[in-house]
Amino acid sequence: MDRIDQTTADRWFASDNNASVHPAVMDALVQANKGHAVGYGDDEYTDRVDGVFRDVFGSESTAFLVWNGTGANVMALSSLLRPWEGVICTNFGHIALDEAGAPERVAGIKVFPVQTAAGKLTPDQITEKVKELGWIHSNLPRMVSVSQPTETGLVYTPDELEKIGYVCRKNRLLLHVDGARLSNAAVYLGIGLKEAAGPADVLSFGGTKNGLMCAEALVFFHGCEPAGIGNLRKNILQLASKMRYLSVQYEVYLRDGLWQHNAAHANRLAADLARSVKESLGLDPVYPVETNAVFARLARPVIDRLIKKWFFYVFNQSEGIARWMCSWDNTESDVFRFVQDLIEATEN
Repeated sequence: MDRIDQTTADRWFASDNNASVHPAVMDALVQANKGHAVGYGDDEYTDRVDGVFRDVFGSESTAFLVWNGTGANVMALSSLLRPWEGVICTNFGHIALDEAGAPERVAGIKVFPVQTAAGKLTPDQITEKVKELGWIHSNLPRMVSVSQPTETGLVYTPDELEKIGYVCRKNRLLLHVDGARLSNAAVYLGIGLKEAAGPADVLSFGGTKNGLMCAEALVFFHGCEPAGIGNLRKNILQLASKMRYLSVQYEVYLRDGLWQHNAAHANRLAADLARSVKESLGLDPVYPVETNAVFARLARPVIDRLIKKWFFYVFNQSEGIARWMCSWDNTESDVFRFVQDLIEATEN
């Protein structure tokens, strides 16, 4: 994987995981860092944030805070699927490609990737996969997992999710939404977080990529929360002893609309970056820019020159597709300097 001397720029376009913690979140952590609080979630901070989650996702929802996105995804699969069952996702899906086999090793759940051109799953593809797997010699499909937005930055509309939900119900499948960047999708669609998750039975709701320090959440809907889920969180190493520090992050994130502000800024900068690259060099994005990711196809010498100044990932090595991810703390100046360096790398 290509990378550079990371001291060459203050901020990069490699990943929103690289971004700093939002000052409001850091301040909340400092304010919570006083005296003692009961561990493992039996504290006033967690009690408050439980109410905030219900306000956002509905009175029948239940949220469990965990350390990271992989933990949230693995916990979702572990809690709702049995060892002889499996989950359908796309070949771009995080659970299939970017979690080092954790869903299969830790949860013991078979992952069934479906080949897609840009990472979006369709109802017809789900139907075909169910037909293909419906016999005694394969794990039985029991869940569908979609990323909202996808790993290529594309967003499922509410109508698209409803159609997927219909196919899931028709085939008695559960629906998991991997919402590591759900805030970016909701902002693009102009709707709330619950609406952006559609008819999900369970949601992995991310915060780390959008200004939090180290907190993710697993949200169950309409009574889908399984028995023993609290014990499972401990069993798979996702129960925080000092839970208050996870809870206060989500309280400030959800209560005052910080999720929306941060995601809107990152989305806008990605749109600005794509427009500037198009105007300056005539480069069209490989995928439509709907959230905070820009994908561009570059000649290998251009990538090699640019990556000496800016840290970013090459999404597809064989096709020379670079991924530039904008974060809540990137600036207009970052975009301008990056585009100028890209122009220079292209002209040399």
